[in-house]
Amino acid sequence: MSAEDRTAQQFRKMTETPIPKLILSLAAPTILSMLITSIYNLADTFFVGQISTSASGAVGVVSSLMAIIQALGFMLGHGAGSIISRSLGSQNTKAATRFASTSFFTALTFGLILAAVGLTTLPHFMMLLGSTETILPHACAYARPILIAAPLMMSSLVMNNILRYEGKASFAMIGLVTGGVLNMVLDPVFIFGFGLGTAGAGIATALSQSISFCILLSMFLRGKTVSQFQFSAVTRSPAEFGTILMTGLPSFGRQGLNSIGGMLLNIAARSYGDAAVAGMSIVSRIFMFIISVAIGTGQGFQPVAGFNYGARKYRRVEKACVFTMCASFCFLSVIVAACWFNAEALIKLFRDDPEVTAIALPAFRYQCFACFLQPVIVAGNMLFQSIGKSGRATFLACCRQGVFFIPLILTLPRMFGLLGIEICQPIADVLTFVVTVPFLFPFLHQLVKMEEAETAKA
Repeated sequence: MSAEDRTAQQFRKMTETPIPKLILSLAAPTILSMLITSIYNLADTFFVGQISTSASGAVGVVSSLMAIIQALGFMLGHGAGSIISRSLGSQNTKAATRFASTSFFTALTFGLILAAVGLTTLPHFMMLLGSTETILPHACAYARPILIAAPLMMSSLVMNNILRYEGKASFAMIGLVTGGVLNMVLDPVFIFGFGLGTAGAGIATALSQSISFCILLSMFLRGKTVSQFQFSAVTRSPAEFGTILMTGLPSFGRQGLNSIGGMLLNIAARSYGDAAVAGMSIVSRIFMFIISVAIGTGQGFQPVAGFNYGARKYRRVEKACVFTMCASFCFLSVIVAACWFNAEALIKLFRDDPEVTAIALPAFRYQCFACFLQPVIVAGNMLFQSIGKSGRATFLACCRQGVFFIPLILTLPRMFGLLGIEICQPIADVLTFVVTVPFLFPFLHQLVKMEEAETAKA
């Protein structure tokens, strides 16, 4: 099949397949990818937690570093992917290759810079991210291999998002799932088998992510995609490069503020000792797993929104958004209910320490209630980003971990002590939901009117 035939076939699939079938087919591999990614994060938390409470706290510190890598990778991946999706919707394949190449090589460059800066300032960097003196040796040992692999990890995120936005989520899943499963297998081998301790978890993560990079890159080198990586295709236009950054700004805001929020959470928690840092880290990792279902469903929705908005099929965009919210709510209801009734056992699985459990359990309960708001929050943010409304998408992306969480984590612990730390995230989620609703639902109504106008014009 020629490249033109593949492009036409993909266009028909994205613009004509019934919405429920299309989104579920695209969401299934992205949900699985997100779950596997979250599971291997939980695997790190589980295996490192067997070493000591201080080592368990190191997972929370290094998660802020991972958020920095994700912030840059998702900014370039979502930024280019959204443009690629709309370009393919209007059947412009040359633009797709240009934006794919630019984002891929930029990610490699950004990753090299982060690795150089991080490795040369490692102890200070870890303290900045909220480490205590007792956690510091574990955090440095864990972070060092991850920083070395940062260029590959960042560019993997770009490739993953480009594949999703092309509507090839199953290809993206293969790379991510392979890396995730490998990481879970290698964790106990390096941590306990080779006696490397916390450093073993970092090496397992770096090695598995490097293999994931190779698998994802092979998809592009073997011609499985419409867009290609060509160094000669990297844009020379500052305006086009700026468009990638602006379109990806919501992802950068979301993940970047997640890193800052995690850092401030660690700093607030360390006043109550290593057990508080470990407890809040465990809760964060568990909810990263739960929310990944809503995010995975939303990621299945993103290429549908981008393609159909580019093809001026606005009613399909509206129907896809509503279906995504309903499906996410159903999925989350089942998972949250299961976690609620097994909360204490779940926390003890990662660190069986009464002090850790006493801190983590109330925070876990509070966040369960706020979890049901995620379908609307995620769908609103991903809709605006996918169709190029970067201003609205950036503001909504910054609400949860920035506009609301940062002021809350700076004030509530002073007022309520440890309770203030535990309730910051659920309150931030409620406030983000309240802000998202008046942005999202009037726009969905506007999409229906835009479709009617297109029909009348035709």
